[in-house]
Amino acid sequence: MNDDASGLDRCPISRALSVVGNRSVLLIMREAYYGTTRFDDFARRVGIAESIAAARLRDLVDAGLLDRRPYQEPGQRTRYEYVLTEAGSDLLPVVLALGSWGARHRPLAQPVPPRFRHSTCGAEVGVEVRCANGHEVPVDELTLDMPSRASRVGV
Repeated sequence: MNDDASGLDRCPISRALSVVGNRSVLLIMREAYYGTTRFDDFARRVGIAESIAAARLRDLVDAGLLDRRPYQEPGQRTRYEYVLTEAGSDLLPVVLALGSWGARHRPLAQPVPPRFRHSTCGAEVGVEVRCANGHEVPVDELTLDMPSRASRVGV
């Protein structure tokens, strides 16, 4: 069955997972949110081989989540750092939600996991599911609107 017949090409979750549906990709993005920008630091902090880090970083640049920018330390060759793009920054709530879920459902006895905080007031940052009117929406109150095929193709 091809993607068109199964509807996977229309599914935004499937399309997103084609970019970030890999453990090392999400951990690299986590590190980017922590402020990591240099190749060696990504590889070391994520705990992956440099060849894997290079491939994942290239994929994230190609997908538009990170930009690759040259830098040069005095007396050294030009190297590259990786910085978040708008698309990469927009992924933050997903990573925060995964972290929150992991802390709640896969907790460690020690140490306490790191938490993101709002730098201005110090409050912990969280993710909520809300409707456009501002109501918190539990999973049992979600409904799915599936546009008809005719409306998708302009018929």
